[in-house]
Amino acid sequence: MKATHFGRNAAIAVIAAGALALTACGSDNATGTTPGTQSSAGSNVTGTLTGIGASSTGAAMDAWKAGFSAANSGATVQYSPDGSGAGRKAIIDGSAQFAGSDAYLKDEELESSKAKCGPDGAINIPVYISPIAVAFNVPGVTDLKLDATAVAKIFRGEIANWNDPAIAALNEGVSLPDLKVTPVNRSDDSGTTTNFTEYLAAAAPEVWTDKAAGIWPASLAGENAKGTSGVVKTVTDTPGAVTYADDSAVSGKLGTASIKVGEEFVKISAEAAAKAVEAGAPVEGRAANDIAIKLDRKTTASGAYPVVLVSYHVVCTTYETKEVADLVKAFESYVVSDEGQQTAADAAKSAPLSKTLQDKAKAAIETIKAKA
Repeated sequence: MKATHFGRNAAIAVIAAGALALTACGSDNATGTTPGTQSSAGSNVTGTLTGIGASSTGAAMDAWKAGFSAANSGATVQYSPDGSGAGRKAIIDGSAQFAGSDAYLKDEELESSKAKCGPDGAINIPVYISPIAVAFNVPGVTDLKLDATAVAKIFRGEIANWNDPAIAALNEGVSLPDLKVTPVNRSDDSGTTTNFTEYLAAAAPEVWTDKAAGIWPASLAGENAKGTSGVVKTVTDTPGAVTYADDSAVSGKLGTASIKVGEEFVKISAEAAAKAVEAGAPVEGRAANDIAIKLDRKTTASGAYPVVLVSYHVVCTTYETKEVADLVKAFESYVVSDEGQQTAADAAKSAPLSKTLQDKAKAAIETIKAKA
């Protein structure tokens, strides 16, 4: 399959949707729906849906669970934020009915999923687009400019103090303290780690010589903590510490870095994340209803923030019963709907899916079925 970019119109649609979401925040209509119309969550399904996975989407997931259950009084969604790796393992072994993952299934994982998910296995449905913040606790400093090389050296321990000449050269006029740099990484198998190390390996290969992976390289020094909340708390409690985490978890708590793209430094935002996704392409060799996206970490597109994650809900193409299949379809249809995407944007500052991705996701969800 030939890879094609998602296109400028898709990115414009993302940004326009984000603007609509922000406009809706100020309305008196709490659900964001037009008065007199049924909420897209209202499908009248019943039962309990169990998911395991990414912790980065915690704020969005809480909002989705509440919105969906409010419209379906007999339905409950349970979600355990144990990390993307745990989520993918759970959908493959059948211990969860959907997984949240900041990294799409690998080819070997897709093959393994066929045992529990039917002959077509599981599929990746994008539900959440968000920038990953390079977040730091440096007293007196809230904004820094960093390029990929500096970020890679910080997390490899090659930059030991915040007043290092490599950082100072990028931040003329900023008073940088003589303070030890303490990198903090995820201790669990994390999709956020996968996305972050993908960026470093692509954008600073001369420094970041490890392959992209969900498990942090054991050879590197530093602190570690479990989950998004764990690394954010550790950095918040540790002057000089720095980590990588979903922007929704660090906003207002820690300083964040603008990242050099081309000849400019791009400030972290949902709109900038959406522009980076625009430069992505479908993963080759996947089925038409599998919407895995290969991101261009070396993009030089103006205004794009390449340290971005696309979080997926990984679902089976075939479930044991019609009741479970209907419940999965109803929940996922709500998540990718205008209302569900607005709910996530309001709760987590994520970028709503573009109309192009939204339509692809809806079509993929409709193919979910029960065993005959």
